Amino acid sequence: MKTEMIDNKQFYNKLLQLAAPIAFQSLMLASVAAGDALMLGRIAQEEMTAVSLATQIQFVQNMFLMAITGAGAILGAQYWGKGDRETLRKLFNRMLRSAVLLSLIFFIACELVPGVLMRAFTQDDVLIRIGSAYLRTAGWSYLLSGISQCYLATLKVTDHVRASAWISSGAVVSNILLNAVLIFGLLGMPRMQARGAALATTISRVIELLFCIVVSAGHDHVRPKWSRIFHREGQLSADFLRQCLPLMGGSLLWGVGFTSYTAIMGHMGSDAAAANSVASVVRDLICCACNGIGSAAGIMVGNELGAGELEQGKAYGIKLKNLSFVIGFASTGLVLVITPLVVKMVILTDAARGYLTGMMIIMAVYMIGRCVNTVTINGVLDGGGDTLFDMYSLAVCMWGIAIPLAVLGAFVFHWPVLFVYACTCLDEVGKIPWVMIRFQKYKWVQNLTR
Repeated sequence: MKTEMIDNKQFYNKLLQLAAPIAFQSLMLASVAAGDALMLGRIAQEEMTAVSLATQIQFVQNMFLMAITGAGAILGAQYWGKGDRETLRKLFNRMLRSAVLLSLIFFIACELVPGVLMRAFTQDDVLIRIGSAYLRTAGWSYLLSGISQCYLATLKVTDHVRASAWISSGAVVSNILLNAVLIFGLLGMPRMQARGAALATTISRVIELLFCIVVSAGHDHVRPKWSRIFHREGQLSADFLRQCLPLMGGSLLWGVGFTSYTAIMGHMGSDAAAANSVASVVRDLICCACNGIGSAAGIMVGNELGAGELEQGKAYGIKLKNLSFVIGFASTGLVLVITPLVVKMVILTDAARGYLTGMMIIMAVYMIGRCVNTVTINGVLDGGGDTLFDMYSLAVCMWGIAIPLAVLGAFVFHWPVLFVYACTCLDEVGKIPWVMIRFQKYKWVQNLTR
């Protein structure tokens, strides 16, 4: 089937129904980081920078959680397209077991050795002290987030994407409001600064999980069977691992790689770290649209393939890949337009402000590759079970090219800060041709259900 044969009205209606709530959810989640940066940036550069570095721990945890929930979503979307609710319940149990074990590991590390975690990103004693205090409180939120992410992933693939978005958004709104109260000491509360941001995050995670449990109690929702939570599902577990392990490898490569970028910039001085912290927040906000369309792409393609409509799924994939370029160039323009405003919004030294301006211009080019790869790889290819390619591309482009260049530039050749930052943006743009070649082999056009 050619893309011209797609009912455009039906296609865009379905895309909008899925992508808009997910993009909004992504925007709200990114707004927490933005709120932390803006509020703490009004207090002191050290507070803002320390929290930005400390939250890289949660970023790494989220990479693992994304692999677990991603594998469940890939299989779940296809089984939902097939109409098999019982298998979805078993998938839910399988996700929960893995997510809870992972969350426990990160929780224990944050409570027992927060200073060791912080030293991976900076040698500044002040930043380590502030970041360690943040992690000891925020670690409790990491324990809860694994459970809630399993609920939210299941809601998305079972036509309850709006409920998922509203739950996350409600938690984010509460997080931002609590941030203001606890960071600045409003309404009679003590002025807690960075620790206030951590406490606000933890309370909002409790609210999010409670909403997930209440909403999923509805009669038309897929829920885990707690009586069979430790029951092994045999072939389904094997299928889950077959999708999860490549996603885990890709998430590990990408998550640790991105964290390495932050660590490299953090070791280039507090001004470079501060500018990079603000640039990262802006990047995450701008990426919300492509995140939403990427997630929607996986669900749409997965539904069609799971229902046995391989040609329709293929046609959807082609159209979504083409759309990713439009989003990429639009994101580039948006970054350039908002750069002057962003530079004026936070309190930075003159050096950090200069770095931030240059980083924003470099990021504008990076956004093209980020949008194309998010929709094509994490959406279309993953939706059809072609999860190995992401791991291969990250191993070559990020770990074989971008990270070595950034490390050499920062610690051996002592390149200027903006040159090193540009190295950290090479991988997304550089792998576009490889991604297009992989896409056109159509290995992702497959039905994964049994």
